[in-house]
Amino acid sequence: MLVSQAKPYMKDFEKLKKDALLMFDSALDAADPYKAVHRHVSREGHFLSVGIQKYDLRETEKIIVVGAGKASARMGMAVEEILGDLISDGLINVKYGHGAPLRKITVHEGGHPVPDLHGLEGTRKLFSLVKGASGKDIVICLISGGGSSLMPMPVPGIDLQSKQEITHILLGCGATIHEVNAVRKHISGIKGGRLAQAAAPAQVISLILSDVIGDDLDVIASGPTVPDTTEFITALNILAGYDLTDRVPRNVLNYLQAGADGDNPETPKPDNPIFENVVNVVIANNTGAINAAAAKAGSLGYRSLVLSSFIQGEAREVARVMAAIAREISASGRPIPRPACVIAGGETTVTLKGKGIGGRNQELALAALLDLGNIDNTLILAAGTDGTDGPTDAAGAMASINTLFVAEKQGLLARDYLTNNDSYNFFKATGDLIITGPTGTNVMDIILVIVG
Repeated sequence: MLVSQAKPYMKDFEKLKKDALLMFDSALDAADPYKAVHRHVSREGHFLSVGIQKYDLRETEKIIVVGAGKASARMGMAVEEILGDLISDGLINVKYGHGAPLRKITVHEGGHPVPDLHGLEGTRKLFSLVKGASGKDIVICLISGGGSSLMPMPVPGIDLQSKQEITHILLGCGATIHEVNAVRKHISGIKGGRLAQAAAPAQVISLILSDVIGDDLDVIASGPTVPDTTEFITALNILAGYDLTDRVPRNVLNYLQAGADGDNPETPKPDNPIFENVVNVVIANNTGAINAAAAKAGSLGYRSLVLSSFIQGEAREVARVMAAIAREISASGRPIPRPACVIAGGETTVTLKGKGIGGRNQELALAALLDLGNIDNTLILAAGTDGTDGPTDAAGAMASINTLFVAEKQGLLARDYLTNNDSYNFFKATGDLIITGPTGTNVMDIILVIVG
């Protein structure tokens, strides 16, 4: 990781920074999709084991591997090691720069967080592979965060441009991922269980890296192999709740309304028999990542407390809570005495009002900086496990009194940068960005509150 070498003004700053990055690295290692697949999938002779399920490969004609998401390439590496030449064909869609060298599975790159034409082309190809499966075939789906954007296939009557437009609108209004995906599922020909529907009657094994609060299977990558629990009216109510009805493309609104009126087919629901041959297995999640960070904190001499893996809401509001926890530990030793590390996970949102550049983790760190004040020996880290925070090359940022001193020396006003949603340029100037490059995984975000 590349982080600033700014002159430390805070006592023990370098140690806190080093410890924070070691904790974050431990979280990433626990969420490594390659290792996660090997923990859950194995083969002995003719038998494939996936969790508690066993498959006799002598009864299988073809094994097809498809998928989408930022972590699907490393998942594919493990699957190829396990199955080798037994794989008949395969294609996965990944974000640009998140690929890996695969032998049997084609790696196709596409746009994220807004879908693009390349992603659409790849999705059509993988859908065709699945559509041709028979009852004697096994379809292995590799699903991870980013899969919604990387597996675009709008229903007839809705073009890619309309899909891109509504994605932009939903991502900028502060909607949760549950809400965003409820809308996306109902204008897609592959999400919301429709990939499983296309694969029927084949056996479907879906290996899932969770990037959503609570590991809700029908939300991760918009649940392509999972029964959908939302309806057209759900999508319409979400648009109305954010006052977006007059902003979304008219063809999208008309399609959703027609669906609510019963004129367009609903997504497959839990009682649909197509799911009888589908197994969905979560192989890694945010809980495992934050538990690993907590274990690392303990080994480094900190008293650790896992606060929650369900953190969500506006990044600025969450930041105030995290800063308050740091201040309380510093003042009273509650909820744990120093040296302390409070760890949280989840995924916040940002309502865009300025014209700057940043991401939810950088925004959280910048907002926390304003509430930390002059507390010494305290650092807050917020970073995305995928290595990408918003449309930037940073995973997140770290905030401390050291950051404030460097900013003041350069004449930077943190509040002005926050108002303009320009956290990236602020932390770039202070040298507190966390740069990892693509990590190959994605299990939401990690927040560390460290008081030395």
